[in-house]
Amino acid sequence: MSDKFADDIIAFLPNLRRFALSLCRAPDTADDLVQVTVERAFAARHQFDPTTRLDAWLFRILRNAWIDMTRRARTRGTQIDIEDAPDASTVDGTRITETALMLRSAKAAIETLPDNQRDVIMLICVEEMSYKEAAEILALPVGTVMSRLARARLAIANKLGIKTGEPRSSGSQGDS
Repeated sequence: MSDKFADDIIAFLPNLRRFALSLCRAPDTADDLVQVTVERAFAARHQFDPTTRLDAWLFRILRNAWIDMTRRARTRGTQIDIEDAPDASTVDGTRITETALMLRSAKAAIETLPDNQRDVIMLICVEEMSYKEAAEILALPVGTVMSRLARARLAIANKLGIKTGEPRSSGSQGDS
């Protein structure tokens, strides 16, 4: 069973990665989820019933792993890699606290968005994909992606109390 089992799991890797991406919306996290899923599947292969569908069993393992990851992340809090903060010894605590509060508010605002808007904002603003790349991933026209992004940004700004529609620079608008 072991060699065929391994071959069958390998065949499902692209499907597992797609499902992982749909859950976490971050390629590196999706790869981690797939790895955890495969590890758990091999560790529990004696529990697999060959009369059932392997893909359904693997998807269930992946979803449970995702739930475990999100629960751990909620209790762990924000983590910063030391290499990303070389000047950590000269940190302005007030600024960091204000930034953390704003980020928490922004994250909460993003989480309240409808799925279709959240998907777009995460792909473009977080994953830094182009409109075209996001449109291809979501199987949507580019115009739809742009429209959803605009609505998402406006909804987030409203939830954060950021005024919209005002000029950003003095330009030809008069006083700033």
